[in-house]
Amino acid sequence: MASGVTDTKVATSTEQGDALSRVLTVVVGKKEPIISLLVVLAIWQTLSFFLPKYFFPSITTIVASFAEVVTTPELIGDTVITISRIFLGLLLAFITGALVGILMGFSRLVEKYVLPVLHFIMGIPALSWVVFAIIWFSHVEMRIAFILLAGCLPNYALIIHDGIKGIPKEYYDMLRAMRPSRGQLFQKLILPGVLPSVLTSWKVNLGLATRVVIVAELVGATQGIGKKLLLAQELFRMSQAIAWTLILVVFLLLTQAILLLLEHRLLRWRPAKEGGMG
Repeated sequence: MASGVTDTKVATSTEQGDALSRVLTVVVGKKEPIISLLVVLAIWQTLSFFLPKYFFPSITTIVASFAEVVTTPELIGDTVITISRIFLGLLLAFITGALVGILMGFSRLVEKYVLPVLHFIMGIPALSWVVFAIIWFSHVEMRIAFILLAGCLPNYALIIHDGIKGIPKEYYDMLRAMRPSRGQLFQKLILPGVLPSVLTSWKVNLGLATRVVIVAELVGATQGIGKKLLLAQELFRMSQAIAWTLILVVFLLLTQAILLLLEHRLLRWRPAKEGGMG
């Protein structure tokens, strides 16, 4: 009995250690990327000695600008505004896309008419949606919501549709033999079937959403990281532009790490992948 309890504790500790290791790998990285980064920083610092400061600011100047961004309340507010726009837009796109994907997954009629439209929309470049939004909407929040809906909704819908279609018919037949409710059918079969793809789509759409929100903020926004990048460009403050860019990089790395941790927690039932050679 004691041995079983000990084995369980060891297994749990190992799982937690693996999850933490994955998160640290995303946030910090392995030694090779760190070495590469140090080389790039050394080259940058060397160039800063010979080129104009507004063109290649020194590492210390960039660090000072970054510290200013993360310690000034007004500038922190711009960061919060941009991140809020990203998450609210993604959430709206996900909810709408999930409904469309579920309808397509269970209705061939809806699938027949909606699927070609989604494929057509996905073929339109994200920057084209930005141009359309600028022409159609005067309010920056409406522009961002529209761009994220147009850019991310099809991806979410197709991912969920493919996940539902990918569940073997035999699984449906076995579960229906137990006379489950619709809620139980969704919880026990559909959700586990689509969850891995949904988490992957969030990782992909997060990067896309960040890029298009910044571009949208460059045109017409009065607050946000995009607006601050525009001001840095107008004033030739390269260190400020880099500092704001680093904020976005840190945000993306941390969010990807959180998604990776969620993936490990929610999908622990999946068999572990065997490591490759080398």
